[in-house]
Amino acid sequence: MTIREATIQDIKELKHIEQAIIQYERQFATDLKDDPIEYYDLEDLIHSKDASVIVAVIENNIIGSAYALIKTSKPFKFSKQYAYLGFMYVSPKFRGTGINGKIIDSLILWSKQKGVTEFQLDVYVENKSAIEAYTKKNFKPTLLNMRMTIND
Repeated sequence: MTIREATIQDIKELKHIEQAIIQYERQFATDLKDDPIEYYDLEDLIHSKDASVIVAVIENNIIGSAYALIKTSKPFKFSKQYAYLGFMYVSPKFRGTGINGKIIDSLILWSKQKGVTEFQLDVYVENKSAIEAYTKKNFKPTLLNMRMTIND
C-alpha cells in the first residue's frame, strides 16, 4: 500500500468515493437533500496550499482517502489554527486493517510541518465504528451539535 497526495488526475475516483461517503452517511443524516449532492470541492482542496488531500493506493486503485484543511481558530481559543480532517474513507474490503490510522498519521505529519498541532473532525454520534477508529488515534469528543426540525 502507498499513501500519497491526491492529484487532479484522481478526481473521477475521488468523486466516486465522495458519493460512497454520502450514501453511507445517509443512515445518520436525515436532513440531507436527495441526490445528487456534493460535500466537498475536491478540486479546490487539491489545489489549495492550506489543504492536503491524501489517498491510500493498492495496485493503482484508491482504497482510502482523507484531507486536512488548515483553518483559523476562534479568537478565544489557545491555538491560532487547527487542521480540520474530512473526506475520511476506507473501502469496505480494507476496513479494520489500520489504513485509516496511517492516513491520519500522514495528515498529522503534513499539518505539523505547517506548524499546526491541533486537529478536529466531525463524526455522527450514531457512527460508532468511526468514533471507535478516531478514539484509537486519541481524538476525544468535545462538543455535541444538536438539531431540531419543526414541521408545521
